[in-house]
Amino acid sequence: MGKSNSPGEENKILPYLAGLTFSIVFGFSFMFSQDALEYLNPFHLLGFRFIIASFTMTLLWGLGFIEINILSKAKGPLLLVALFQPALYFPFEVTGIQMTTSSQAGLMISLIPIAVAIFGAIFLKEIPGKIQLLFIILSVSGVGVIVSFQGELASTDGHLLGLLLLMGAVISAGLYNIVSRSISVNYTPVEITFFMCYTGAIVFNIIGLRLHNGGLSDYVSMFTLTEVLIAVTYLGVLSSVVAFFMMNFTLSKLPASQAAIFANLTTVVSIFAGVFLRDEPFYGPQIIGAIMIILGVWGTNYFGIKERNKSNTNRGENYEKNFN
Repeated sequence: MGKSNSPGEENKILPYLAGLTFSIVFGFSFMFSQDALEYLNPFHLLGFRFIIASFTMTLLWGLGFIEINILSKAKGPLLLVALFQPALYFPFEVTGIQMTTSSQAGLMISLIPIAVAIFGAIFLKEIPGKIQLLFIILSVSGVGVIVSFQGELASTDGHLLGLLLLMGAVISAGLYNIVSRSISVNYTPVEITFFMCYTGAIVFNIIGLRLHNGGLSDYVSMFTLTEVLIAVTYLGVLSSVVAFFMMNFTLSKLPASQAAIFANLTTVVSIFAGVFLRDEPFYGPQIIGAIMIILGVWGTNYFGIKERNKSNTNRGENYEKNFN
């Protein structure tokens, strides 16, 4: 009989399985968002999405599947997390998706690990090494290739503005990664996710109702459309609850830059969904830019992990030397 994995080994695997899950779910979310945006404005979509997410979280709490205890805890750190995500991130992302394609959106969002590395250097003093810096430049250059390829399309169709909005989402997500990890000592992944869902439901529905041309009944009736119901259920249950919980769990167990590496898989899934399921065009220069971005993100994380391991080894050797 083969040996079974020990609890310790399983605990080491769980953060990676969680990362794999949220990256695949997020990868398909761009496609579902574009489906729903054919019927709803961005804030209307976000309002529906987070109502479903909040209802799902409340149901799980009521049935005893999850524990939430935030009433006695400080709300300031949670509000800071919610500011970056969902309050800033999602308007940038959804509006950017509306102006571009799901494959382009996936590529831009894959830059989140680069933002994490940059903000880690600024706020956490985690200075990237020379090789890491080269890969960061490679990723940013890949974005430059994709943006420059838009040409006249960028000025006439709003693609350039869409890409800039997606960059705003990347910056928001980078800050969210740093803050979420820093408060994970005092708040569980479930509590962070719960607070984010209710913040999104309140903020986006207030804005969505103000922007909607019809009354409240017309606003709610859009939810009965089959295409909207499918898309919003996927985004509300899988993307906003399951994937966010998995991401917060991963961030609580792994270094922020290491957890963010799963954005690579999200990018691949989003390109697959856009090109093969939505028949979106994907030309040569975009392929070159995509390869540059993915390689840059991979290299930034890979050599970042090597640097941390080397640093930890050196600290261990110095400790042993001083101890002896």
